[in-house]
Amino acid sequence: MTPDPLRVEFHLLDRQVVDLDGRQVGKVDDLELAVGDDGALRVVAIHIGHHALGLRIGGVVGRTMAAVARRLHTTGDPQPLRIPYEVVKNVGSAVELSVRHELLDTPSLELWLRDNVIGRIPGANHAGE
Repeated sequence: MTPDPLRVEFHLLDRQVVDLDGRQVGKVDDLELAVGDDGALRVVAIHIGHHALGLRIGGVVGRTMAAVARRLHTTGDPQPLRIPYEVVKNVGSAVELSVRHELLDTPSLELWLRDNVIGRIPGANHAGE
């Protein structure tokens, strides 16, 4: 059950996001908001990724996080995983999605880390066996 009213700083930010099967997708690092026809703010999308978190935190630590994310990203600016709020099924101790993880894009930094760091660790390809 989604709380009413929804307080983004309490109910969404830094909450674990899980897919339809209960698998972890990441944590809510930032939000995309829009002004509705009635003038009220509404959540349009959830953003997951180091670059989004760094921009949200701000200051020296946030700028450093965003710079590291940009540096590790191979082409252009790193884009966060953007999850449309329409696929959020429930907001509780975790943010539950109504779709499977495979239907979501994978942030480019996560792909780079998987291919260039995690994938080079001996036995990393046998996880879960």
